Amino acid sequence: MIRGQVQVGVRLAELTSWRVGGMAERLFRPADKDDLKRFLSALPAEEPLTLLGLGSNVLVRDGGLPGTVILTSSLRGLSALVEGRVYVEAGVPCARLARFCAGLGLAGAEFLAGIPGTVGGALAMNAGAFGGETWDWVEAVETVDRYGKTYLRRREAYEVGYRRVQGPAGEYFLAAWMRFVPGDPEAGLRRIRELLARRSQTQPTGWPSAGSVFKNPAEEKAGRLIEACGLKGKRIGGAEISRRHANFILNLGGAKAADIEALIWLAKEEVERRFGIELEPEVRILGKAGET
Repeated sequence: MIRGQVQVGVRLAELTSWRVGGMAERLFRPADKDDLKRFLSALPAEEPLTLLGLGSNVLVRDGGLPGTVILTSSLRGLSALVEGRVYVEAGVPCARLARFCAGLGLAGAEFLAGIPGTVGGALAMNAGAFGGETWDWVEAVETVDRYGKTYLRRREAYEVGYRRVQGPAGEYFLAAWMRFVPGDPEAGLRRIRELLARRSQTQPTGWPSAGSVFKNPAEEKAGRLIEACGLKGKRIGGAEISRRHANFILNLGGAKAADIEALIWLAKEEVERRFGIELEPEVRILGKAGET
């Protein structure tokens, strides 16, 4: 018996940090990991499937998403183990994990406070901030395939790089076992406050965004390249390339996903034309174009 909530025709703009996006044909909020596994085991093999955490690193197009969207935000298990190890489920916000570890006197997780998404998303893309990266601390993960079968994978099963994780195909992250180093609780919490203050000084706040839009190319910064093309403050519809940090695109109110996507491709084309550097989007662009 499925214990989670199933909804039909849900507007995804309310579930993404950019506050744009069309409808999900069906939305499932699992009660826990076991509930998710049961749901997946009953899902038709041909059903399109998308997993979302806090919707902070995705652009859902105005035409919405076909099939089923699963929200992992209910997968909130978080516990301390022995010898600096922590068990954390995919729906735990990265900032919560950072504070949890600092409170335990574990060092190394502070950078996670600067990542606006969930642990599941951080695992999927090796998210990082302030010089730290998620997979630097991972020992093992639990995954699930679309048929509800789960797997325990060691760190060695994955090829990990800058904002890139490649592992067994067709699997989604459910949880991770991470190991941090001994530290001082007060120093850890102070470090988190310092990092967040630094972020607020250099990154835009007050408007919906999705964090950094592009990965930084080797030996360069995407924001600097976009700024050098004169694109700071460039607007299309209700979307704008941030005047504070050019690697952010803001929804100034009433923006459509198409406005944001047009700015993404404009920045990409201008940087390539001027510098011969091909920027790679960090955000995932999902769904169908056009309004439903």
